[in-house]
Amino acid sequence: MFALVLGAVRTRTAQVLTILVLAMLAAAVAVAGPWFAFAAADRAATVDLAASGAAERAVSAVRDVNTQGDPRAALAELGRQVPDTLRLPLKDPVTGLSALLSARSVAGAPQLRTDYRDGFCDHVRLTGRCPSAPGEAAVSEEAARRLGVTTGGTLTLQSSVVSGTVPVRVVARYQRLDPDGPYWSDELFRGTTGLDPVFVPVDTFRARPLWGATAAYDGVLPDDLIRGDRDLAAKLTAADNRLGVTEVRLATGARPLLETIRRDRSTALRGVLTAGVQLVILTWFAIGLAGRYTSRDRRSDAALLKLRGVSRAGTLRLAWGQHLVPLALGVLLGAPAGWLLARALAGGVPAAGDRSAALTWSAIAAGAVLLGGLAVLAAVEAALLGKPVAALLRPAGGPGNPWWPVLADAVLLAIAAAALFQARSGSPVVGVDAAAPALVALAVGLLAARLLGRAAARTGRVALRAGRLRLGLSALQLSRSAGAERVFALLVVGVALFVTAAGAQWGERAARAERGTADLGAVRVLTVSGTNRTGLVEAVRRADPGGRAAMAAVVSRDGVLRILEVDTTRLAAVAAWRPAYGPVGTLPAATAAARLPDLPAVTGDRLTLRFRRDGPAPVALTLTLRHEATGAPVTVGFGALAAGEGTVTAPVSGCAGAPGCRIVSWTLTSAPDRNGNTGPPPDGAAVTIRELTQSGPEPAVLDRAALGDITRWRPGTLGAALDVAATDGALRLVTDANASGLSHVGAQVWAAGTRGPLPVVLAGAEPDEWRYSDALLGAYGEPAPVQVTRAVDALPVVGRSGVLIDLDVTRRLAGAGDPGGDLQVWLAPGAPPGIVDALVAAGLTVGTDTTAAARQERLGGQGPAAVVRFALLAGAAALLLAAATVATAITAERRSLGEQLHDLRRQGLPARVAITVSFAGPAAMILAGVLIGVLATLVSVGLTGSPVPAFTDGWRVLPAPSPLLPGVLALAALGGLALLGLVGWLALRRLIRELAR
Repeated sequence: MFALVLGAVRTRTAQVLTILVLAMLAAAVAVAGPWFAFAAADRAATVDLAASGAAERAVSAVRDVNTQGDPRAALAELGRQVPDTLRLPLKDPVTGLSALLSARSVAGAPQLRTDYRDGFCDHVRLTGRCPSAPGEAAVSEEAARRLGVTTGGTLTLQSSVVSGTVPVRVVARYQRLDPDGPYWSDELFRGTTGLDPVFVPVDTFRARPLWGATAAYDGVLPDDLIRGDRDLAAKLTAADNRLGVTEVRLATGARPLLETIRRDRSTALRGVLTAGVQLVILTWFAIGLAGRYTSRDRRSDAALLKLRGVSRAGTLRLAWGQHLVPLALGVLLGAPAGWLLARALAGGVPAAGDRSAALTWSAIAAGAVLLGGLAVLAAVEAALLGKPVAALLRPAGGPGNPWWPVLADAVLLAIAAAALFQARSGSPVVGVDAAAPALVALAVGLLAARLLGRAAARTGRVALRAGRLRLGLSALQLSRSAGAERVFALLVVGVALFVTAAGAQWGERAARAERGTADLGAVRVLTVSGTNRTGLVEAVRRADPGGRAAMAAVVSRDGVLRILEVDTTRLAAVAAWRPAYGPVGTLPAATAAARLPDLPAVTGDRLTLRFRRDGPAPVALTLTLRHEATGAPVTVGFGALAAGEGTVTAPVSGCAGAPGCRIVSWTLTSAPDRNGNTGPPPDGAAVTIRELTQSGPEPAVLDRAALGDITRWRPGTLGAALDVAATDGALRLVTDANASGLSHVGAQVWAAGTRGPLPVVLAGAEPDEWRYSDALLGAYGEPAPVQVTRAVDALPVVGRSGVLIDLDVTRRLAGAGDPGGDLQVWLAPGAPPGIVDALVAAGLTVGTDTTAAARQERLGGQGPAAVVRFALLAGAAALLLAAATVATAITAERRSLGEQLHDLRRQGLPARVAITVSFAGPAAMILAGVLIGVLATLVSVGLTGSPVPAFTDGWRVLPAPSPLLPGVLALAALGGLALLGLVGWLALRRLIRELAR
């Protein structure tokens, strides 16, 4: 039997090569699938880790402690307890203490944290020496400006719980070396009050007001643990429960990162599995067709074996043996090729923990190609052996049962309809929805094949009656070709899979490019620290005076509403703007129209106020200024105002010289008591501001025109309300009697930078609060009224829910303290190479430097992009399978077609007509297959949705790019047509040469 099998293999080389090529191609892609999927999942985890912030990998265990004057013991106890109870390895563990105090020695007694942190001096740049003795401290550059303290100065800190004060002497100012690094990931040590913490040595916490503190133990989860431990989230939850028993709170930002890695892994494995299964099934179909087309040469063998009395089982074993050799050889050759292909496509191999799984699934995939191919060929051979000897000895088989093809088509159409229903339902079956596009293409191919066969038959008969031999003979040859409908359906599916995958590849790349700029807002974005809004704006303008290369921006939040603040004078030149954001000039135009001319700056060292005070009780008046270059707040207290007309002079510190300070607000309070404390202004109090002048060459600050213009002033919305009137060139402030009893200290009047509410562009629906009351933004301490200039679908950075507002306007809203936020510098595509150095020279501390191209590349390493890449590989393999099947069909029909055409040539058929007939039928099938394949792509995408997978995190800010771009479809279709046309020509060129003789 073995010798017979080898002899049959040597005799029928063409048949063997056909099966071998199909098996090798399918095995290569099938084996590549698992290796690629696991490698892509591992790469996605690596990319997710690289893109994650320090807070997403950090673990923080905190406990409220009473040190009883021994802070070192409290830290040592926490340092022993957390590792033993956590039971997870942590890198770079660090401990610290934090207490929330008030700076009593500073006006307004702002709250700030007093902190100790292991290794503090190693993670900052100090101007001065490292604080080492109790009572020494380091403050940030920004905090020093806002607190008005210099090196050598003293801060008096006071607790709100325990009596007594903690005086500390500032020995250094600090700047964080790596503000986005893991050392600074704990918010306790970054500042949660708007002011950066004051850092002191640990022994400072021996002072009684610092006994009550928060002890922290922070560390970083190792990357290998995050990437490789599938149960890490559950282990963190269990550790939190264990630590909770000892009153230790565990906080970590790792859970969202772990979920992202899990989704990436699931997306990659599922997507590759779906594409691989589709290709294996298509391979079985192609092998079955190849077996059927090559069965003509085996018919006589089967008839001879039957005549010699060989059993059906023996005959089947012989036929199986002929197929087993090329199938097994094809799988053996394809498997290593698949491994190399996966390594090249994924850029590496899976992690050590996934290699055994990849090997197992690759073996299963190779076995599916081999065993499935054998099963399909066995079915073909069984149908052949079931025929009587007389039928086997005829050159062609009989018509067979006409209902079998119809029944098979009906079953396939039903499966396609079920898959389409599942894909469009709210809860599709896993895997079925992903296979729906291929099944829809198959349904289109089957229906088109039926129509093509009937149209060809009818066209042939009509053309022959009309004497048009070329058209008639070509159409009849196509309609009478055995199995042509199945080949055509396979051709349509192969073309549709390839064109769909090509469109998805383009769409996915376009989606990543769009998201890269939508997430950042510009092609390159720098984060900065150690400054405020005013300092940021002024530094950017000094570094880029032309306004074409850089723009200041701040991302902040008002509750759940995200706010993007931009320098609108540079928005059009720097931002990566998209049509979904609306016209780029909307906000700049609205802001420019609403902006008021700036009031004169305060540049002197004294201010003189001319006023009138009415009412039964004395009141105090305070003016808040902000430096125009540094943003440092300056408070000018005029003290308790005497009744009647009066003039008072107060010193000003920090505003002398250009550019000076701008006016922020007036605050009316009760007169200070003997302890210097103030409260809400008394009922009936009224102050009329008649004039404000300063020392220096330009004494006028607020004249009759400015004070009498009501559009320049707006009352506050917090605390005791004020009635504000601007009449007769004076500004009159009167307490509202209905506001009696309010607990907020003071009543404020703000200098308005715009006429009326602040213009904003809104993305998404209005917040519920805006629907039933005034539209206010409360992110700047004092809620500010806003007016929606335009509503759009989306905005950069904030996405589908947020507002866009002018940064130059918002920087004027902040009172004594900057409200914080993520301070950024956006860079234009043509920004000069030295722009970062210029920003640093202007006083900014640059943190991260992120580009849209890097963001796009990072997204390209995630699961959805990997699925699209493998789908393109599978689509190309499907097209090659279709091409091989077309070549097999043409080759199988070539001999009988040649005999018929030679007979017609002898009867007088012209050579040109015979040559045209020889290739017109296959050419028409190929051309129609490509066109119907493109049509099937359009139908499947229209019914099942875009083949571009969603991003792992579900990001849908911008509409997904259409994969049906005409240029992409045309290029893919032309590529498929060129391949199929080349294969058809190679299969027919011998016949064409013979007919041309």
